[in-house]
Amino acid sequence: MITITFPDKSTRQYEPGTTPLQIAESISTRLAQDILAATVNGAEWDISRPIPEDAEIKLFKWDDAEGKHAFWHSSAHLLAEALQELYPGVKFGIGPAIENGFYYDIDPNGNTITSADFPTIEAKMIELAQKKESIVRADISKDDALKMFGDRGEEYKCELISELEDGHITTYTQGAFTDLCRGPHLSTTAPIKAVKILSLAGAYWRGDEKRNQLVRVYGITFPKKKMLDEYLVMLEEAKKRDHRKIGKEMELFAFSPNVGAGLPLWLPKGAALRDRLEQFLRKIQKRYGYLQVITPHIGNKNLYVTSGHYAKYGKDSFQPIHTPEEGEEYLLKPMNCPHHCEIYRSSPRSYRDLPLRLAEFGTVYRYEQSGELHGLTRVRGFTQDDAHIFCAPDQIKDEFLKVMDIIFYIFKALKFDNFEAQISLRDPNNKEKYIGSDENWHLAENAIIEACAEKGLNARTELGEAAFYGPKLDFMVKDAIGRRWQLG
Repeated sequence: MITITFPDKSTRQYEPGTTPLQIAESISTRLAQDILAATVNGAEWDISRPIPEDAEIKLFKWDDAEGKHAFWHSSAHLLAEALQELYPGVKFGIGPAIENGFYYDIDPNGNTITSADFPTIEAKMIELAQKKESIVRADISKDDALKMFGDRGEEYKCELISELEDGHITTYTQGAFTDLCRGPHLSTTAPIKAVKILSLAGAYWRGDEKRNQLVRVYGITFPKKKMLDEYLVMLEEAKKRDHRKIGKEMELFAFSPNVGAGLPLWLPKGAALRDRLEQFLRKIQKRYGYLQVITPHIGNKNLYVTSGHYAKYGKDSFQPIHTPEEGEEYLLKPMNCPHHCEIYRSSPRSYRDLPLRLAEFGTVYRYEQSGELHGLTRVRGFTQDDAHIFCAPDQIKDEFLKVMDIIFYIFKALKFDNFEAQISLRDPNNKEKYIGSDENWHLAENAIIEACAEKGLNARTELGEAAFYGPKLDFMVKDAIGRRWQLG
């Protein structure tokens, strides 16, 4: 027998090979009907996948983010299955779940897909879902995977497979459709009751403008039609509240193709509004002992190489600026961190100078793909209310608590009442992704965890979500129509 430990630390005994769905059935019929996803020892797990040994398990329903993720991931496969039937010869890229729904990148391969086809695609998806097809996971060797997808002419899948490690490749099959995928998925298509194809967009294969442009099909599904109806009403409300529409009507900002995509121009009224917000924030910073600094809009490439940012984010930066000086390269500033470090090291410091809190409304530039740009929420140039605190190890938690006080004060003033918090820690099984000693990571992670406990903040913990240089506490604020934005 194996021992299964639940989140409340209670345990039950089961036969080896028992699935999360069977575990749910042993608890209650209702739970078995509602369960959509699971984690086993922290790893995402299909509810129909056997558990071979003792494990800690969590079961997720629709109201859980993990449940929605599995639901929408399976829906992306359902979309692909429908497209395969409706458009013979179509080729597939990737099809992930996203925050609200899913998409699939496809190569039409001579087929034409327009918004007029949406009702046909939706009807085919519902038809397939009603067959209650089992979604079956299979381990496959790299050679067999390359042959399977190669025989089908799926060059995009073969490219992905070529980069995978043999022994860690899986496929998922439902009906006549088989996809390369890590999962997790629903056990069948039965829970998918309502479907809406939302839009089409262009997307370069793997985000590379030199590669083929694919068609990205966006959609969303629900376990009840009523949920879809409510979501569509919310979308209509979103159109009324679209900041691009409001910004134009109120003459706050504009974009010009002559200036460049993703580079906003602040009009007089928008500049006045922005200045008012900055003055509000400056007063708070001053109250908490921050010192204002100003750094250039460009920096020597070697600065970002030294800090580690170039290796991690170089591909997302604008191409280096070459000067007449041989070997000299500059970057449009993609982040303020290294510049503030240089300010700190510009003169000798004593422990008596600590903590030193530097703040800047620093404008940074990042090369976002043209298809990803969206008003002011996804741009190529933006200004951060950014700060860096230099402190002694025994000051970390106290400084962290003060930063939380600032965030709570601002959220209250701006009436951001509906928010969630996430403690983002490093992956203990893949420490090579991160810089710094175990001692410093332990110190920093404990400071965040203890600070949240002292504030009574109910924050969820996510392993592997830390930045490469340290753990984080992220605040996600929900807007008037329920969308989540990382704002603190």
